Amino acid sequence: METYLICLAVGLVGGLMMSRLTKLVNLPAVTAYLVAGLLLGPFCLGALRIPGLGFNSLEQVAGMSIITQAALGFIAFTIGNEFRLSQLKATGAKAITIGILQAVITTLLVDVVLVVLHFCFPSVLSIPCAITLGAIASATAPAATLMVVRQYKADGPLTRLLMLVVAIDDAVGLVLFSVSFGIATALSNGHVSVLAVVVEPIIEIILSLGLGSAMGWLLNWVEQFFHSRSKRMSISVAFVLLTVGLSMLEFEVAGIHCGFSLLLVCMMTGTIFCNVCPTSEELMSRVDGWVMPLNVLFFVLSGAELDLNVLAQPVTLLVGIIYILARSAGKYSGAALSCKLTGQPKPITDHLGITLLPQAGVALGMALTATTLPDGALARNVVLFAVLVYELVGPNLTKRSLLAVGEIKPEGRTSARKHNEAKA
Repeated sequence: METYLICLAVGLVGGLMMSRLTKLVNLPAVTAYLVAGLLLGPFCLGALRIPGLGFNSLEQVAGMSIITQAALGFIAFTIGNEFRLSQLKATGAKAITIGILQAVITTLLVDVVLVVLHFCFPSVLSIPCAITLGAIASATAPAATLMVVRQYKADGPLTRLLMLVVAIDDAVGLVLFSVSFGIATALSNGHVSVLAVVVEPIIEIILSLGLGSAMGWLLNWVEQFFHSRSKRMSISVAFVLLTVGLSMLEFEVAGIHCGFSLLLVCMMTGTIFCNVCPTSEELMSRVDGWVMPLNVLFFVLSGAELDLNVLAQPVTLLVGIIYILARSAGKYSGAALSCKLTGQPKPITDHLGITLLPQAGVALGMALTATTLPDGALARNVVLFAVLVYELVGPNLTKRSLLAVGEIKPEGRTSARKHNEAKA
């Protein structure tokens, strides 16, 4: 236990110190946390096997998954704040259209490119693996996007649309992956499972939205019994942790596997709570301050769990580079086309796709499921390589796009220490 606590402390301090270095070259703090995780991970300092100095193995990092899951829950809960009825009335329908179209176009483009690669080099990549990677390509990481928006206090039409699209993307990606993986499994095994392809994905989404709605209403009801800010913040934190725990439950009903999407459940909880609680804005800001260290640890651990062994595999690098290029083209063209169809202004049309490039936790979860395919290990390694690239490059590209449209207020113009001294 003491080793885990020391590792977490070293990771938190290391991530924060690295953010001071990356600030000198104008890189987002989230990139600093990821780099700190890589340096403290089992392929750098962790390889020295000194207890407490970094993370000594991937198994040790995996053992801290409770922190990453909790952080994802709070991130999704916060994103739910973007789904206020006043905002949905203005951009909701357009955001849903863009969210669905860009994900579908990305999947189709990556599918076509990788299937062509299969026909050119059949021994490198199978068709089941190709279409599974196509579905995984639709997923976008909400955590990195949210951290960039928070750090630079970004606000404007693109930022608000981006947060809605990123949230919708999770539900769309879940459906696309379930259908594609079901088809891939059928091609591998020779039989199609209607339950796996159609029924179970729909049930997962319905259950997730239902549980999230119930938790949002329940949180609002319980909040009314407390009046002090600290206690109301504490009950909000407790409910998010409870929601994360409940979303991990799995069960079977009449032979149908039932489960929940952590991101969807927590996003729905935040959405309901923000629309029914009159003081939700103030509570959200207080919860955000409480979970900041948790978010830093989330990205440090994300960097530490990146397996650098994939860089020594030529086939993985080849397929990975093609996957990255095809996915990037799909996200950019899909977002641009859907923005034009919904009448978005040119700055949003030109930059939304770039802000959708980050990819991490959701994609890694899908890749883990894909390992059950005959060549599923290749799919997992390709996604690991892509996540390594996207997480290190994506946040900076998101920052540049938001800066280009004038929606960023750069961090660091004031010092909290100097501000407090001036007040004294």
